Amino acid sequence: MRQEGRAFAAIALGLALLSGPAAAQWDIRTTAVSDYVEANVRPWIEDPAIVNAILAQNAVHAGLDQKEINALDRRWRDELGKAERPLVDTLLSNPLSLHLKDRQRAAGGLITEIFVMDNRGLNVGQSDVTSDYWQGDEAKWQKSVQTDRIHIDEAGRDESTLLMQSQASLPIHDPRTGAVIGAITVGVNLDAL
Repeated sequence: MRQEGRAFAAIALGLALLSGPAAAQWDIRTTAVSDYVEANVRPWIEDPAIVNAILAQNAVHAGLDQKEINALDRRWRDELGKAERPLVDTLLSNPLSLHLKDRQRAAGGLITEIFVMDNRGLNVGQSDVTSDYWQGDEAKWQKSVQTDRIHIDEAGRDESTLLMQSQASLPIHDPRTGAVIGAITVGVNLDAL
């Protein structure tokens, strides 16, 4: 077989694999996660506890520049390995985080994590500790906030829980103006779904 023929055969095989069982499984998982999130999580984005917490943090963080955001994110990551972690503990114990923990418990194991982000991508509240404070450089925030649509990440095994999960992110709007003010990300337990 000539060089071009081998290259064409490799491309054709790759396309066949992408359109085969793996792609079908991804479509089924994406549909199941999307259906669950639309039915169970979308109503939360109008919850005053979530909206008001985002609006308040947006006002506090309005003057932050990227250097200050990076410093906050570094501080968060530095605190994760320490006994004293004022930034992390303050966020984990705020009213929104406690509210999100209750929502996670009420989901009966279908939700592995919940976190809410402001219009800069900084965490506002979370059910569990995240590995970083700034999500603004990640697809979960960018693809939900910047496109104003649901974004579903590929499935993966969570390192801490060992569960198969997929993260779904939704933009959150100001009910007065309709403007996107932040986002919510929910880890959906595929093993339980």
